[in-house]
Amino acid sequence: METTHCPLNVLALCGSLRQASINAALLRAAARLAVADADIEVPDWLGRLPLFDPDLEAELPLPVQALHRAVAHADALLIASPEYAHGVSGTIKNTLDWLVSFEPFIHKPVAIINVSPRAHHADDALRETLRTMSAGLVGERSFAVELLGAHLDEDAMVASPAVAAVVAEAIAALRAEMARQADGGIPVFPLR
Repeated sequence: METTHCPLNVLALCGSLRQASINAALLRAAARLAVADADIEVPDWLGRLPLFDPDLEAELPLPVQALHRAVAHADALLIASPEYAHGVSGTIKNTLDWLVSFEPFIHKPVAIINVSPRAHHADDALRETLRTMSAGLVGERSFAVELLGAHLDEDAMVASPAVAAVVAEAIAALRAEMARQADGGIPVFPLR
């Protein structure tokens, strides 16, 4: 008998605010490719998050409240972010800073897709930040698909077997991490 599973609720975070971002196009393509296995939300409002300021934590700004709701609702996170000057983008770092003391982020399964595998500095730094934040990071390295310089738009990414394979692998890894955590009794929020 074949086992059916519910689609994952995945929040996809893009580290680029560029209109023509390869990372954003990849996340939108992932949402289209994984439609049978995951409901992937790609928010367009990360740029509205204020710069992280611990003094604002007592009364969170509305965009931060929206981020917290989205993370709490998600079963898992998918991140695609560029490398800037051998580091993570300010957008993704600021987003993660707002999640550092947010309890529902702890143990949240997280997969990173890297569109430029040679951009390993940001990848290493992002993975270190996520490990420090107690994320349920999947994969020994990021899921890599060489898109930088490939001149593929979102539709071409959806049609690409390489992109489809990476998306499927990342979703499967997120699902496996959720199962591992459930089998190990690891508390994941929201508690189920």
